Parts: sequence; structure tokens; C-alpha cells
Amino acid sequence: MNFPGETDALEPNSEFVFPPKPGMQAAKPNAWVKSILSLAAYLVLGYFLFKRWEWLLLITAIIIIHELGHFLAMKFFRYNDLGIFFIPLLGAYVSGTKREVSQKESAIILLAGPLPGIIAGIIMYLLWVNNPQLNIAGVSFYTVSLFFIILNLFNLLPVYPLDGGQLLNRVFFNEENWLSKGFIFLSILALCWLAWKSNFPVLFIFPAFMLLRLIGEGRINHIEKRIEEENINTDCEYADLPDEDYWRIRNILIEEYPSFKDVSPSPPYEYSHKEDKIMEMVKTLLHRHLIQDVSVIGKILVFIIWALALASPWLIDMDMSFFRRYSL
Repeated sequence: MNFPGETDALEPNSEFVFPPKPGMQAAKPNAWVKSILSLAAYLVLGYFLFKRWEWLLLITAIIIIHELGHFLAMKFFRYNDLGIFFIPLLGAYVSGTKREVSQKESAIILLAGPLPGIIAGIIMYLLWVNNPQLNIAGVSFYTVSLFFIILNLFNLLPVYPLDGGQLLNRVFFNEENWLSKGFIFLSILALCWLAWKSNFPVLFIFPAFMLLRLIGEGRINHIEKRIEEENINTDCEYADLPDEDYWRIRNILIEEYPSFKDVSPSPPYEYSHKEDKIMEMVKTLLHRHLIQDVSVIGKILVFIIWALALASPWLIDMDMSFFRRYSL
């Protein structure tokens, strides 16, 4: 891997200038290629679960529409490195980065996934009520509408990392306080109970990842304290991070992460074959700001929208007997 100003070893002297931090020009795998590959894996493994292509394609289409809502909202708010990635047997998610994250923007992004699906489901259900013969590829509008509504309603449940849980955590708990940590821990317990009760052990993947995330956040918090003790300013973009601070943060990461134990700390100032991974970790340590721009009235409005969406099947007196007759 080539970096600007790369040398075998650089020793400081009286006029020493720190070697430049790695640039951000390193090629990354195309996000859409990864999306297509993850979708292919999702369809192949999904077929073994459903055994019927019409059900699999229906659910896949609903998930794609749901994620496109998140994707377009994030693109509108200028998120970077956007991509849609599918998790076989579990669903999909949209990945993107932005340093300054607004509560208001987050609420719109999180609701932009489930709300269009719920609205589409309600419209299809009302059309079916007027004409029960309507169908898509042999699947009744009634069935399609139920799947649209139920799958999106499930995402609005107040359990992290579902959209409803993220909405609660981001807008009402502000992500950083003890309420947020307690909520995530309760979500882990709830997901474990759901996986056990539904006899669907694949769901245990979610709480396992969440536990790993909590452990990782604990290590990150420890590293951030060390960085703060050394008076390194991380309240900046990576491009604005001084070269000296990059090398100082790099030394802390080498000490803290076993995966970097084969990387020599500086000095001497040498680029490692793992420099791209170190660079990405340095980027994650640069502070992301959560702009708390949702007022009390705004939070009440968000709650009303969320509650109305959850209650929508009962508000239109929807026939839910399909899900009492069949289980997937």
C-alpha cells in the first residue's frame, strides 16, 4: 500500500517534520457490488427458508422499498459512503457516514423506511376491499398489503436496533446517557426472548452483535480518555487532523488493540502493512456530533407519528386473520 511520503523509516531531528498521515484516496470496494453480492446471498439462503419464490420475492421487494426510503433520505441529507447491504435470513440495512448528525434529520431518515411501506400497504388494502380480485403475480392485494404493513410495523417496535428502537434512542435518549445504555441492554434481553420464543435461533445474531458493540464501545471510551489525557484534539475532520496527532493516536491504538501487536510504535515513523486499518480506526475516533435540534413539541410530534403508524391496521379495521392462519 502506497502512502504519500512513504519511506522505510523516518527519524526525527532538529528540523523534523512528521510524515504525512495516510490520505483518503485508498480504493474501496464498490458499494453497489457489495450490495448485489449480499442480495444474491440473501435470495439463495432465503429460498431454503421459504421454499417458495413468490413469498421470497415479495418480502425482498418490501425490504428493498423500505431500505430505499432510508437511502434516499440519507442521500438528501448528504451522507457519505452510502450502500444497501442484505443480511441473509434477517433483512437489510443502509450504511452511511456523516460527522454532524442531527436528531431532526435522524428522525426523518428512520421514519422514511417504514412509513412509505405502511402507507403503500394501507392503499393496497383499501383497493382490495373495493375489488377482492386484485392480485400481483397471483398473490392477492390483501396478502401483499398485510406483508407491507406487518413487516414495516415490526421495524417500528421500540427495540434496538430496529427503526423504532433507534428513533427512541436517538431522539428521546440522546444516545450518550445511561438511559441509552440501559435501553440497549433491555433490547438485547428482548431479542433473546424473541429468538427463544419464536424458535428461530438465527435471531440470536442480533443480540450477539449488540453485545460485541457494547464491548467495543467500552474499549473506545477507554481509548478516548487516553487521547484526552494527552491533549489531542479529535474535534475535527480527518483531513484537518495534524500529522503529529495521527502518529500519537496511532501509538495508542497499537497499544490497545491485540490485532496491531505486530505493528511497531513510532518512532521510528514507518508505515505498516496494516496502515489502512489503523487509518480507518483513527477516523472513527474523530468526534461525531449529535445535534440536539428536536424541541419538546417536535418530540411529541414524532411520538404521535410513530404511534399512529403502529396503530394503523386497527385504525382502518384491517382483517388480520391471515397471520392467525399461517406462520412463516
